[in-house]
Amino acid sequence: LALPVGLALDAELSAYPGAGQPRMALGERFAPPAPTDVRPPGTTTARAAARYGEALRDDPWLDSVPVTLERVIPAPDGDGWQLADADEDAALPLTPAARSHPGLWRLVALSGGAPVRVFGECGHRGFTPLAVWPEGPGEVVPLC
Repeated sequence: LALPVGLALDAELSAYPGAGQPRMALGERFAPPAPTDVRPPGTTTARAAARYGEALRDDPWLDSVPVTLERVIPAPDGDGWQLADADEDAALPLTPAARSHPGLWRLVALSGGAPVRVFGECGHRGFTPLAVWPEGPGEVVPLC
């Protein structure tokens, strides 16, 4: 099941057996997907990198983990871009694919140099941003 960015689904979930990362099986759906203004809690860039390292220890073939970064600022870094933590001296580089995607410019424009909350995938190639929320009120903006 793939949901468009910004929609939530009220449904029953069951743990799906298997080793490695937790997986869920979708059960009964109680309502159709609907827009939501709930924002997922975020973490720091350092904690996101540590979380990927911990997950990689359990599954050495793991490509990435989903993560929401709190208060990051997109910033150029040599020939690439990074998401710099607004409150710590840490950053995550963007993946080569993310650097060449038009969503990068939406992310930079929405930030305007101010911190934003970004959902994406953190892996060995860097961070791939998929959605962004402004610091204050505002709806989620898809980046993919």
